Amino acid sequence: MSNSSISSRKQDHIQLAFESQSKDVDDRFYYEPMLSPHPVEGVIPIVVIANIPMQAPIWISSMTGGSVLAGKINQLLAEVCKEFGLGMGLGSCRPVLENSRYISDFHIRKYIGNQPLFANIGIAQIEELIHKGRFSALVDMVNRLEANGLIVHINPLQEWMQPEGDRFKTSPLDTICRVLDGVQFPIIVKEVGQGFGPRSLKSLLQLPLEAIEYGAFGGTNFSKLEVLRRDLSDRDLLEPVQYIGHTAIEMTQWVNSLSVELGDSCLCKRVIVSGGIGNFLDGYYHLLRLNIPSLYAQASPFLKYALEGENALHQFVSAQVKGLQLAYAFLTLKD
Repeated sequence: MSNSSISSRKQDHIQLAFESQSKDVDDRFYYEPMLSPHPVEGVIPIVVIANIPMQAPIWISSMTGGSVLAGKINQLLAEVCKEFGLGMGLGSCRPVLENSRYISDFHIRKYIGNQPLFANIGIAQIEELIHKGRFSALVDMVNRLEANGLIVHINPLQEWMQPEGDRFKTSPLDTICRVLDGVQFPIIVKEVGQGFGPRSLKSLLQLPLEAIEYGAFGGTNFSKLEVLRRDLSDRDLLEPVQYIGHTAIEMTQWVNSLSVELGDSCLCKRVIVSGGIGNFLDGYYHLLRLNIPSLYAQASPFLKYALEGENALHQFVSAQVKGLQLAYAFLTLKD
């Protein structure tokens, strides 16, 4: 480094020193600066979804599908998955089920390469297909999208809060069991903002699922979103429901306890932690805390940067991966 560069850096330090005071500390981790060099590629453990290795335990969680921008956003997300070795779930593929002209917005296999890609549909739509004897349409949709599997989102509160929402006629658990009996591809089950209570988690952990995705309280709250869509006269009456749910921290504790309790009866392969994951350290905390294989997911940040464009999205994902590399090199979990 040249003398001029050193001088400039020192001047920056002087000017910024007073702005760099910090009294807050992240007390989830031990910081161990003595035990590792700066990380290089390979410090992050390989994770596997649908028998496909991922280079980082980061999942791009399903977002709303069928909008005007869906095709371009899905393409950008798929390209960044291919570049960094990530996986993603598509937004709701209901438009593809109802009208084949939307398939181009979701058919992104050529952009994502061999990385894990899962289609996504609501439990209400699956229940309807079963009732109408059209279950094969679900299998056909997954095949046409060249997806590795299917995410089934469970959203009874959101549906209840929608003026035009669907009403479940059977329990989601029964419907999921019928799906597992009727398909050959992997299944992920996720909530959409309220998470799962311990009894629901226990039931799901005993199924041969590829993953349970938390969709925990703390991220985008679709029940609240639906309240905001209603007339002002309805909002006050329904507003208390939007506070129902479970955080990712609660659910991680339950998953750990339940996996020990169930032993060999725990058939679910892994969990995807989502809901309230603000940054890579939040994700890293859960990866270390969980005693079964796991990865973490975000939705809104990926959408935000995808809307800003390719460069912004690339910069965001690069920072997440570099942050995880530093975490694996220098941070251990406090008891």
